[in-house]
Amino acid sequence: MTGREPDLNFGLTRREAMGSMAALLGGGLALNPERRAQAALSPAVKKAVKKGLDWVSEAQSRLGHWQASNSYRIPMTALAGIALLSQGSTTKQGTYAANVRRGAEYILRQCRPNGLIGVINDHRYTYGHGYSMLFLSQVLEKEKDDDRRKRLKDVLTRAVKFSAEAQTKAGGWGYVSAKDGNDFDEGSITVTQVQGLHGCKNAGIKVPKAIIDRAVKYIYQCQMTDGGICYSARSRSSSRPAISAAALAALFNAGEFEGAKVKRLIAYCKNKHSNPDGGNRFGHWHYTYYYYAQAMYRMGGKNWEEFRDQLDRRILGEQTANGSWTGYIGPIFVTALNLTMLQLENARLPFFKK
Repeated sequence: MTGREPDLNFGLTRREAMGSMAALLGGGLALNPERRAQAALSPAVKKAVKKGLDWVSEAQSRLGHWQASNSYRIPMTALAGIALLSQGSTTKQGTYAANVRRGAEYILRQCRPNGLIGVINDHRYTYGHGYSMLFLSQVLEKEKDDDRRKRLKDVLTRAVKFSAEAQTKAGGWGYVSAKDGNDFDEGSITVTQVQGLHGCKNAGIKVPKAIIDRAVKYIYQCQMTDGGICYSARSRSSSRPAISAAALAALFNAGEFEGAKVKRLIAYCKNKHSNPDGGNRFGHWHYTYYYYAQAMYRMGGKNWEEFRDQLDRRILGEQTANGSWTGYIGPIFVTALNLTMLQLENARLPFFKK
């Protein structure tokens, strides 16, 4: 029993049912974006997602941002925006269009003259910069307003330039730019930049190939003998399960699906993260599975389906009465990550499509 029974059974699988509906519509008509986005989700997941998204929409400030512990406004806004976009809403259409629009406008206002999307005195500003590139690039892909498209392209073009200049000599990124951080880099920040840059590239923003190539090389430099990825190329110690999961998702984004190194990393992650519904409640669980779910979804097949059902069961079982989830960093962080994981099969964001 997978918990993924088709809404209209008739002896058909969900994919067959949707295909039949598409044939009946004859290409001239289509489900509206929100209904099409939710078609792949089970009733239980749909209910949990709706409740969670409603909580997110109500938690947004009048200025357009979300925050955790009165801080982290830029990364939290970007992550919350990604969760709302995953539902099918855009800045113009959908249940949460107003929230998406206010969130995007807030992020756009945070772009500095040098291209940084963030606050210069934030000692970890590259997190927000990377997540913001990903969020705004997905907004751009669906944006119909000419003026906003122009602003998005300008901000993202400058953001890509900032990331390029912030990259360290080794090819990674640190909590701040290479210049501000004495050329220090580490894995989790590197992943945010790789994903943000790929989101921009897919949205039509020019991203020099050399930047991504150097980042991929950096990730492999951090690979240990057990196949996992360590914290930093500067301090090659033990593999970090959370960073390893994030690195795998980033490598898939970069088109790295084959080769001995990536296969070793896949084997390491499967060994560490194959059972999301297990008893492990480590502090970086949501961060880990936010990325590992992306990788598993891209791999697809029976392995994804079994993993997805375990993941859904774990997440749905931890939702609070008001629709949010709690955990490390705070409710908006955990809720945004959980909602994005639950909605991967919506395939509404170009970045997460197979």
